[in-house]
Amino acid sequence: MKLNSHYETPMKQMQFTIHRYVFKPTLLGVVLTLICIPLFIKFGLWQYNKAQQKQAIQSAYQSAESSKAQDFPVQLSANEALNIEQWNYKRVKVTGHYETQYQFLLDNKVEMNQAGYHVITPFKIASTSQYVLINRGWIAGKASHAELPEFATPAGQHTLTGQIWIPSKKIFTLENKTDNSIPKAWKPVWQNMDMVQYQKMVPLTVSPFAIKLDSGNQTGGFLRNWQVPADRITTHIGYAYQWFGFALASLLIFLYMSISRLPKQNV
Repeated sequence: MKLNSHYETPMKQMQFTIHRYVFKPTLLGVVLTLICIPLFIKFGLWQYNKAQQKQAIQSAYQSAESSKAQDFPVQLSANEALNIEQWNYKRVKVTGHYETQYQFLLDNKVEMNQAGYHVITPFKIASTSQYVLINRGWIAGKASHAELPEFATPAGQHTLTGQIWIPSKKIFTLENKTDNSIPKAWKPVWQNMDMVQYQKMVPLTVSPFAIKLDSGNQTGGFLRNWQVPADRITTHIGYAYQWFGFALASLLIFLYMSISRLPKQNV
């Protein structure tokens, strides 16, 4: 009983009577409400901001798809080097030739409910010593995952068009990354597009950008169904509404528990 009086005594002065109803919150109720409502609103705003960011990405992606291809930025200015994200999804063109020595397959890519790979091939940019990784699209895997699919890579000089893709640095992997030396036998399958690791492992000057080939008639391309999924936008919006709903529910519960109706004889 002492515990109840400990919470209720400081709140005795916080009591308001309106007509036949009395507002008499407990200290515990006030504290929980003051913690929960701002916390839930913060989570809701976080999800809403993520939805806005993804919407901006999708708009930039769709805008770049229909824009004229720019020359690939072989030499970045100091400002561009600091803000490479501004190049993400830009449509570019580049001339050079494929080199397959450090080519690899990006695993766990699904098209039409069939497992497969994205083919990632280094592309030597003409008149420079720089390479850029080209995502040539999707190819189907074989029945046995231990058996790799066969595919051709065209020789000679070509001009390619596509959209710049900046691989994420936030990668979850169980692979051992302590050995950064070039392997004796090149690893043909990667679980993640780890650009930093790739740049350390190959004796090439590799651009921090990669290029996803346009879906048109591109030399050396495979199935290219590039999409920025919109369903995540609606998912984040849904989560935001949920958190805002929790905040409103907390307020309503607090009011319900704090307001009581007076007996008629006390009116």
